[in-house]
Amino acid sequence: MDNTRTNLRYFILAALFAALTAVCSWISVPLPFTPVPINLATLAVFMAGGLLGSKYGLLAECVYVLCGGFGLPVFSGFRGGPSVLVGATGGFIVGYLVCALVVGLLVERVYHADLTHTRRIIYTVLGLAAGLFCCYALGMAWFMFLTGSGLLAGLMGCVVPFLIGDGLKIALATALIDRLRKVPLLK
Repeated sequence: MDNTRTNLRYFILAALFAALTAVCSWISVPLPFTPVPINLATLAVFMAGGLLGSKYGLLAECVYVLCGGFGLPVFSGFRGGPSVLVGATGGFIVGYLVCALVVGLLVERVYHADLTHTRRIIYTVLGLAAGLFCCYALGMAWFMFLTGSGLLAGLMGCVVPFLIGDGLKIALATALIDRLRKVPLLK
């Protein structure tokens, strides 16, 4: 019975993190030189993987992507539908799945290891950076494929303008994960 409650709790948390990803996606700033907007979605993806682990973090982002793919306006700019998934930002949206999985796998290991607080923070930052790298790689590759642009154009349109903001999201997510992993509801 206790295992059933735990699974139900994590299913509910996954649904909440899918909703959080949608809300964070809506908080966006379009840039005039790229179709990729600045938004807070990666913060929610980091939190999903870092707090729920690989299995339920991935589930949260699958729910988010499926909702958007079926037309619910959960993507940036209150958009939804398959056209968004095959559009210029589709690689990043699919990258959220891989990001949540990678972050979940790495952060789970960090918090199950006997580490000092400083090492735990450093490894969490590195885990989030690894997840972000995967998201960047998928997003940029898809963008380059669609636009026929080269590596430099892909980096300048999909990565470089977002590095500072994503670094701040990693710092905030690390602090939140460190604090919230102590909450009994998430254990």
